[in-house]
Amino acid sequence: MIVKSFLMLKLIIVLPLILIVDYVLMVILGCASCLFGIGDDFYCGPYCIIGKIILVVSALLFGFLIYPDIARIFREKKYGKATKEPENK
Repeated sequence: MIVKSFLMLKLIIVLPLILIVDYVLMVILGCASCLFGIGDDFYCGPYCIIGKIILVVSALLFGFLIYPDIARIFREKKYGKATKEPENK
């Protein structure tokens, strides 16, 4: 049960935090390119590619963060939990 709560916390807190950081990075990049006078062709080419790279890296990071929790849930289902300890006779 604890594993599922950790997974839910990661989904509720970490995922939105990663997405906000992605958004802020893209806003900073867009503002900097506007400030330096880069033309409109930048937004149709390199800006989109950079945005896709940032999103893929963020998705991989989030996948690595939740993988242990998901693996632990499936491992518990596969082997089952012990309800009682065996008695020593």
